[in-house]
Amino acid sequence: MDYKAIAQQTAQEVLGYSQDTTGWKVVKTSKKITVSSKASKKFNGNIYRVEGIIPQSTSKLCELLYLPEHRVTWDKSLKAFNMVHRIDSDTFICHAITQSFAMGSISPRDFIDLVHIKHYEGNRVIISSNSVDFPGYPPSSNYIRGYNHPCGYVCSPVGENPAYSKLEMFVQTEMRGKLSPSIIEAAMPSNLISVILNAKDGIKALRSTSGCACHPKSHSSFLKKK
Repeated sequence: MDYKAIAQQTAQEVLGYSQDTTGWKVVKTSKKITVSSKASKKFNGNIYRVEGIIPQSTSKLCELLYLPEHRVTWDKSLKAFNMVHRIDSDTFICHAITQSFAMGSISPRDFIDLVHIKHYEGNRVIISSNSVDFPGYPPSSNYIRGYNHPCGYVCSPVGENPAYSKLEMFVQTEMRGKLSPSIIEAAMPSNLISVILNAKDGIKALRSTSGCACHPKSHSSFLKKK
């Protein structure tokens, strides 16, 4: 499997979602966070777009979103998040286990995702992810193996105040199992808003440490080789 080619393609797709202004329908707004959706072209479900302003610079926000030492401290939707294989300095395989949500009607899933960090002009950073097969982590009987079609974060500085960032999150997750689509559609918007609110809480904790900038050396020591 050509992981590098998949990673590049996924980043381009996420960039395309960010530039796409047609067909989105606002499904929920709360605390200055907006969730929009439309039918996914990848599977029989929706792609969600979540937008908000985060009181943190792009580089600091970037590390908060993908470094395991930070991610597991704030992201209450996850039981576990580990980098399990490094492909190159900006491309790696992650294993994530989610919490149940929607009052337990959606049970925990696990995901094997190819994550890629790509920098663009204007200090824009895309953290893209796409589920892949990885021999080191085959599906187990402990969790239903979900599948993330091209997803990711687009982090951009707010022009008038670079200490703030615009965060766009794109999610098109195939939960699999025997879930009714209506259950997913009813639960997903609130769950996605919670992720952004939890990230803001995580920033408060991060500010008490010096942290590390979002560049290749930032994540190398956290990789677990399998």
